[in-house]
Amino acid sequence: MPEIRHVTVAPTRSQWLASGAGIDAHRHDDHQIVYAARGVLSVTTEAGSWVTPGTRAIWVPAGTVHAHRAYGELELHLVGLPATSNPLGLGAPTVLLVPPLLRELIIEYTREPGTESPERDRLRAVLLDQVRASPQQPLHVPAPADPLLRAVCALVQADPGANRTLADLGREVGASDRTLSRLFRRDLGLSYPQWRTQVRLHQALILLAGRTPVTAVAHRCGWSSASAFIDVFRRTFGHTPGAHPRN
Repeated sequence: MPEIRHVTVAPTRSQWLASGAGIDAHRHDDHQIVYAARGVLSVTTEAGSWVTPGTRAIWVPAGTVHAHRAYGELELHLVGLPATSNPLGLGAPTVLLVPPLLRELIIEYTREPGTESPERDRLRAVLLDQVRASPQQPLHVPAPADPLLRAVCALVQADPGANRTLADLGREVGASDRTLSRLFRRDLGLSYPQWRTQVRLHQALILLAGRTPVTAVAHRCGWSSASAFIDVFRRTFGHTPGAHPRN
């Protein structure tokens, strides 16, 4: 098992990551806001994964072991906050909506992280006010604890576009669809279709970051038509995949 790096103070900075590059599993004693102003960012913990476009950020609480991966050329912004400053009162990673004002505050605050001044303190205070007001988004692919369900989820994640029913998956792992349905609800708090939609949306973001055409993304991720994909994407992210930022 690779050693987990421990960072005492969560960094505040901006940096670029090439597509496919990553930051290995680590943890820090401070909270952190992780935001990709360009490209698509994946954050993975033992509890699951989060993939976010430029309209979302991820709150990573102090002590959480997590790793990052870039899809598309990634402009990454990290805001470190003391463990005593938890504006959301959350103990688990959470996706936050990033409206235009919060986006600009994050970018400006990470521009010169080493400087301290009254102006910077006021900027941080406004940033935290905006974080408190930011709606939380259910954009998480939870990871199952049950070994049987892990096997099923691995099959789906290996090919999100396959339209396999629970009965189909059950035949592959030796379980009934009723058993699997119960495990999804118990372990993940989602139905199988709900969880699979999250997986497909995450895969769609990754493909869009690689400039895959919208129609191809729809079919590769399992939607019956481009219009069906566009409808789900718009309801989830607030804009169409065609309007989604590309690299």
